[in-house]
Amino acid sequence: MSYLSVYSPCVYEKVIERSRFIANCAHAESEEQARAFIAKVRAEHSLATHNCFAFVADRKGNLLRFSDDGEPQGTAGMPVLEVLRNKKLFETVVTVTRYFGGVKLGAGGLVRAYSGTAAEALALADIREYTLCRELCLNVAYENYDALKKYLNSCDCTVKDTVYSDKVCVSVAVKEEGASGFLSALTDHMAGRVTAEEGAQFLFPFPRTPKE
Repeated sequence: MSYLSVYSPCVYEKVIERSRFIANCAHAESEEQARAFIAKVRAEHSLATHNCFAFVADRKGNLLRFSDDGEPQGTAGMPVLEVLRNKKLFETVVTVTRYFGGVKLGAGGLVRAYSGTAAEALALADIREYTLCRELCLNVAYENYDALKKYLNSCDCTVKDTVYSDKVCVSVAVKEEGASGFLSALTDHMAGRVTAEEGAQFLFPFPRTPKE
């Protein structure tokens, strides 16, 4: 199973009718992690008028929570949650903080402000595809290392670590569904001058932008 999620925390701020809106988003693999992030934001913005939030804290979209934090019902938390749903994001938490600037926005204006701020923050965030992967340790002699690097740069894989000893061992994450084909093509490309050891399965956050 693959799913999209924010990989690293992101902050975005905009001013709407003199009110400051500050969105914070992050990866959260449980309700506890999501609420800890929300508490951190609230502590940083303890003087704010509102600290609204929404999160999807599982991989299937069943663990949903949101809060308007004093804004009129349905104008803040739910619009942010709808942004998460529309972007098909899971294990993601978003807070939108508001410092009231003196101008009332009305219900429609609040919905647009909260959802728009959240959407613009997520557009800037590092969103990755969390995919079931296989770890592979590729061993080559030093004289074949450049050929291996060139091959890996052209493939849909991510280098996790490189260890230099009597040989070079490159640890890579490969999507499980393509692992066997990857190994077969690699062996052909390297004319047998590489050995591979299979590691454990795990979820890995692949960048969404393919390699050039």
